Amino acid sequence: MSHRSAVLLLVAASVLWSFGGVMIKSVDWPSLAKAGARSAVAVLIMWAWLRKPRFTFSPTQVGIAITYAATLIFFVVATDRTTAANAIFLQYTAPIYVALLGSWVLGERTRPLDWLCIAVALGGIGLFFREQLSATGFAGNLAGLASGACFGTTVLLLRKERDNCPASALLLGNILAAVIGLPFGMGRMPSTHECGVLVLMGVVQLGVPYILYSLAIRRVSALQAILIPMLEPILNPVWVAIARGEIPGPWSLAGGGLVLGAVVLRGVMR
Repeated sequence: MSHRSAVLLLVAASVLWSFGGVMIKSVDWPSLAKAGARSAVAVLIMWAWLRKPRFTFSPTQVGIAITYAATLIFFVVATDRTTAANAIFLQYTAPIYVALLGSWVLGERTRPLDWLCIAVALGGIGLFFREQLSATGFAGNLAGLASGACFGTTVLLLRKERDNCPASALLLGNILAAVIGLPFGMGRMPSTHECGVLVLMGVVQLGVPYILYSLAIRRVSALQAILIPMLEPILNPVWVAIARGEIPGPWSLAGGGLVLGAVVLRGVMR
C-alpha cells in the first residue's frame, strides 16, 4: 500500500467515525442498549476480518477490553445527554490522560510541554461546564470526561500489547460492551428504521473504520496518525447541526478549540 492510499484510508476512517453523533441521536432507545447493539454488530465485522482472534485473557488484554468497552458506553451516554460537540471534544482529551499516566504505565517522562497542554485542555473543559449547567448536561459532560479518560487508558494499554494481538483485545472490548449494554434494551424494541441505524452504526461508524485505521496506521507518520483523525471532532457536530439543528454554544466551541489545540500542540511538538 502506498503512503497516499494510507492517508486516504485514514481520512475515510475519520469521516466514518464522525457520523457517530448524528446516528446515536437518531435512535430513541436507552443509551447502554444503543452502545451494546452498535458493538454487537461491530463484533461480527471485526471477527470476520480477524478470522482467528487470539484471546489470551492476559491482564493487559483484559484491561484493554474493560477500558475500551467503557469508552464506547460512556461516549454514547455523553452524546445522549449533552451536545454531540461536547461529547466528542471531551473524548478527545484522551491524549492528556496519556501524558499524565504515561510515566506510570510505560515509564515515559512527562515534559513541561505536556503540563502546558494539560493546563490548556483543563481550561477548555471548564468552559464546557460553564455552558452546560443543567443536571442532564452536567451528567453528559461527566460521561464525556469518563470516555476520554477510558480512551486514554486504552491507548496506553494497547501500546503495552502492541507486540501481541491488540486487535483481539479491542474485539473483546466490543463483546464486553455488547454483553453489558444489550440487556438494557429489553422491554421495548426500536423501530425498523432505528434498527437499520443501529446496524449502520456498527458497520459504518465502528467496524469498517476500525479496519481502515488498522490498515493505514502502518504507513503514515505518527504526526499524521494524530492530526488526520482530528477530522472526527470537527465533522461530528457539523452532521448533527445539519440533521438535527443542534448548534453548540459559544463557550462549548471555545472549549473545544482549546482542547483540540492542546492535542494538536502536543502531537506537533512531541
